Amino acid sequence: MRIIKYSKEYIYNLKNAPTPEAHASTVLRLKNGDLLAAWFGGTKEGEPDVRIWVSRRRRNVWKKPVQIQDDIPYTHWNPVLFETKSGEILLFYKSGSDKIATWKTYLVTSNDGGETFSPQRELVLGDVGGRGPVKNKPIYLSDGTLIAPASIELEAETNWYPIVDLSYDDGKTWELVKIPLPNKPDLAVIQPTLWESEQGVVHAMMRTKHEQVWRSDSMDYGKTWCMAYPTDIPNNNSGLDVARLSDGTLALVSNPVTKRRHPLTLAFSKDNGKSFQKVLTLEDDVGEFSYPAIIATQDKLYITYTYNRKGIAFFEICLADE
Repeated sequence: MRIIKYSKEYIYNLKNAPTPEAHASTVLRLKNGDLLAAWFGGTKEGEPDVRIWVSRRRRNVWKKPVQIQDDIPYTHWNPVLFETKSGEILLFYKSGSDKIATWKTYLVTSNDGGETFSPQRELVLGDVGGRGPVKNKPIYLSDGTLIAPASIELEAETNWYPIVDLSYDDGKTWELVKIPLPNKPDLAVIQPTLWESEQGVVHAMMRTKHEQVWRSDSMDYGKTWCMAYPTDIPNNNSGLDVARLSDGTLALVSNPVTKRRHPLTLAFSKDNGKSFQKVLTLEDDVGEFSYPAIIATQDKLYITYTYNRKGIAFFEICLADE
């Protein structure tokens, strides 16, 4: 695949933002061609007024953001949008005190294309630490399994570890599987992004605090994973995301540096993630351009990301065969 054209937008006017800060977006394309995006916004990350916001893009125009209503008194984090095969929209998000270790995952659903959402419920009763997708989208595997990339972040960064959550009933119940890590001091690996390269062969690329993206692979539809290992892709201890294109190309959006949260780039891999080549720089200025989300259709990529914590930016990228 190659890029033939692209455009950049902002989901709302930064001079008329609904909240002082915004971060951690997610994007979903609906069957009718509309897009939904969600993020958390409020005074500042971790403050009690931070809530989940959603906007719809219809006929190339983003509608006024609306806040998801719930009765949870704590700060909110990391929404993730997903549409099931039946057409139900799932919106996962985290909430708890200002300590990540207190997170619980909540779920609201929509059966009218994201116009309205149900009351919230806990995704997994008794969950502490956050089950289900932690930042990046779930995917369906070729056998119908729904697999969510997840991680647990306890008080100390040495207790950060990646997991996947498997669902065999379209997201009603979930089964936790750990991705094993080497027994090394201070190792911290979180926030996987997933793809399936062939039937049952699933891969995870993960954020770390060790200046490299780490990876693990499963040969049995995510039921077991190999010991995670470092790649040569730089990572700044910030989120990244991958989408697999129709020809098998992998599209990686990330900050390909070890310290700061700029630049933000798009890179393609033709060898199942062994190597990547930059194809587009989304942001090259000094600032925070981070926590990207990416999805793919037959001939397009859609990307959202944090724009200097003040707003959410969006790229639409048109593709063609080589």
